[in-house]
Amino acid sequence: MFKKVCIIGCGLIGSSIARAIKKNNLARKVVSSNRSNVTNKSIIKLNIVDEATSDTKKITKDSDLIIIATPLSSYKEIILKIKNSLKSGAILTDVGSVKKNVISIVEKYIPKNISWISSHPIAGTEESGPESGFSELFKNRWCILTPSKQAKVQDIKLLETFWKKIGSRVDIMNAKEHDYILSITSHIPHLIAYNIVSTTLNIKKNIGKDIVKYSAGGLRDFTRIAASNPIMWRDIFIQNNRNTSKMIDKFIDNLKDLKKAIKKKDGKKLERIFIKTKKIRKEIIQAGQDIGKPDFGRK
Repeated sequence: MFKKVCIIGCGLIGSSIARAIKKNNLARKVVSSNRSNVTNKSIIKLNIVDEATSDTKKITKDSDLIIIATPLSSYKEIILKIKNSLKSGAILTDVGSVKKNVISIVEKYIPKNISWISSHPIAGTEESGPESGFSELFKNRWCILTPSKQAKVQDIKLLETFWKKIGSRVDIMNAKEHDYILSITSHIPHLIAYNIVSTTLNIKKNIGKDIVKYSAGGLRDFTRIAASNPIMWRDIFIQNNRNTSKMIDKFIDNLKDLKKAIKKKDGKKLERIFIKTKKIRKEIIQAGQDIGKPDFGRK
């Protein structure tokens, strides 16, 4: 598909993309730029890419596809570094979880002859770093494209094909819609997980007893979510603060409603809520976003 693909940031997502490109023969050459020379040496040793360096400007030259896979707060710095070295007609994309602000930032600085098509592969684990990546990460997972105004139609189709070839199902939507939907399906669940684990730590400290060893499945799964990359999630909440703030208000209202039912011992109301919410689990499995095996197929 491409002569040269450059991945800026070879963490979990970036290294998984590199592995998927190699496995599916989607590029003649795969290169990467990372701030840390330790990371660059590591991904070469892992045979994830053909070349790696901290010189972002140099390595992006002659690349047909450039993928930014770094925290959202780094985008402006990266774009300012590479804007004058981008090949005319190249496709520029990313893997960020928030779109409206970053699309505007990138549009402001890149040349008009570059197709800027933002991507969001809805896939990941709580692990981070190049050693954690794997080529099947995107299999049957959704990838949302939010093309900028200057993106060419043929390039949008080409990038859509690229994501499909590494296993994703692709949808296209505008940035405003993306950020609103992801605030409830992804961002708020992470915020709740962070808060529950934080509350557990506070209680553990107050009672002076190791309560973690008594963790049931609920707390266990919340700790898995809360173990996600803290820098990445810090940037997500800052960039999507308006939508997440609205969702927090909605969550608080629902929580108050539940608290009221519990205080009144209103069993019928609690049962209605629990039956209604249980259906969401079936819908997630039907949508292919998880599997219905015992313990969710996790070991």
